[in-house]
Amino acid sequence: MEVVNKEEEKEEMGSSGLIPNWTELTRECLIKIMTRLSLEQRWLGPMLVCKTWMHACQDPLLNSVVDLETQFLSTPPSASRWSPEFEAKVDSIIQSVVDWSEGGLKEIQVRHCSDRSISYVAERCPNLEILCIKTCPNVTDESIMMIASNCPKLKNLDTSYCHGISPESLKVVAMNCKNIEILKWNLHSWLDHPPQYMPREYLSSMPRNGNMEAEIIGRLMPQLKHLELRSSELDAEGLALICQGCSNLEYLDLYGCMCLARCHITECKRSLKFLKEIKIHSRTVWSGPLRGGTLALARNRSLLRRLDSYLTKTMDKVSKMAEGSSFHTTASYENTLAKEVTNCS
Repeated sequence: MEVVNKEEEKEEMGSSGLIPNWTELTRECLIKIMTRLSLEQRWLGPMLVCKTWMHACQDPLLNSVVDLETQFLSTPPSASRWSPEFEAKVDSIIQSVVDWSEGGLKEIQVRHCSDRSISYVAERCPNLEILCIKTCPNVTDESIMMIASNCPKLKNLDTSYCHGISPESLKVVAMNCKNIEILKWNLHSWLDHPPQYMPREYLSSMPRNGNMEAEIIGRLMPQLKHLELRSSELDAEGLALICQGCSNLEYLDLYGCMCLARCHITECKRSLKFLKEIKIHSRTVWSGPLRGGTLALARNRSLLRRLDSYLTKTMDKVSKMAEGSSFHTTASYENTLAKEVTNCS
């Protein structure tokens, strides 16, 4: 019986096409295949196969984007994300992709990075167009000002929930990055119970610069088409500045903006001719009664004066009803008053 060497048989089968020899793929073919994989898939699979595949994964053509947002959304948030170790890992990923991109990085979508990696990006990636870095407590004015100075092609900026970034950075961004059409400058809503895993010092450091930010946006960012200011403390004056200066707005998110009345939202809709969608929440726009704890949010005096006037008129209305003597008991009077305050606008 003829004995066949298994190695020779394997080579013959590979050369005949029965079993493809993946190590013989050209670099161009490998790169084309790798483009079908996400960053995470490449890091956890092909990069670990062999040096040839690892080097292919490091090609600049595959490293113009750092997008970890899908991974963050697909896994439940936890306290571990707020640790220095986790932040260091995210920073390391960003810095590695920056090196491999050879200056061609155009898009970053991550969370929990720090000034270390964002400054690294600013120094080496002048073609950056999209920077989305939500929930990064250790990203500050230092790195954002570097981005503003070195990345003039920026079109989309999302620094939501980054409490270390001040209006001064926003001003520098607005003055240097004239191509920005999407700006997301959101804060955590105080109406939503904060998750237990969020550090208390992070929650207590939430900035309160609503009108200052609105003035910068309205004066220096007329090109904006998409603006998100969730839970901002801007009032009617701040909203008016935005409407006057950003006439091209198509999308406006004012969810959780407690110092705005419904009449201000209505006026905003009238003045923005290209507006397609405005996002609010009925509980957070004052159109009559302020229920429960929401009264504590009426911080400015003008809102309190409107509230006082409204309640006075409601009391007068119910008192006139009482003169017709449709109430048989004190309880029925109180119930009618409560109903009127709740339902009347």
